[in-house]
Amino acid sequence: MSVSPSPSAPTAVAAPTQADLLDFVRRTAADTELIASLPLDPEGRTWVRLKGPGGSEAWLIGWPPGTGTGWHDHADSVGAFLTARGELKENSLTARLPTDGWKTLELTEGVDRERRLPAGQGRAFGRHHVHEVLNESPDQHAISVHAYYPPLPQIRRYSRTGQVLRLEQVERPEDWQ
Repeated sequence: MSVSPSPSAPTAVAAPTQADLLDFVRRTAADTELIASLPLDPEGRTWVRLKGPGGSEAWLIGWPPGTGTGWHDHADSVGAFLTARGELKENSLTARLPTDGWKTLELTEGVDRERRLPAGQGRAFGRHHVHEVLNESPDQHAISVHAYYPPLPQIRRYSRTGQVLRLEQVERPEDWQ
């Protein structure tokens, strides 16, 4: 004898994986009407919040020429992003950093990675991924789609001089909503 759950019983929804988030940003970036609807500012980044899969947080972001995020991480969230228009560059660290209790770290040689992400290219990343994203074009906007799960609890911002990484600020959702 099998027992079926009652129709009113809530069903558990699995948390989206990095692969799910990458699939979402890929499909969203292919929506040319949505991409074209983002208002672009010649001087500052613009963004629109999107409904991501499985309760994730998602954003459509416009990048004027010469703009970037600075070094940061997304705390305990996994994520994915993909360039929908133009080209972005991602600089990242391959080293796993301690999550708390430090202000300054000296990085070892060989931890730096650079990726060029032209339109249609993106990547997923795990928790505590430290990176910066840049639009190095002198004259073209870039547009990208980003998704994070769980929704961003905080963003830690860093400064970097050579091999020295310094924690500068911790932002919470109320700082950017």
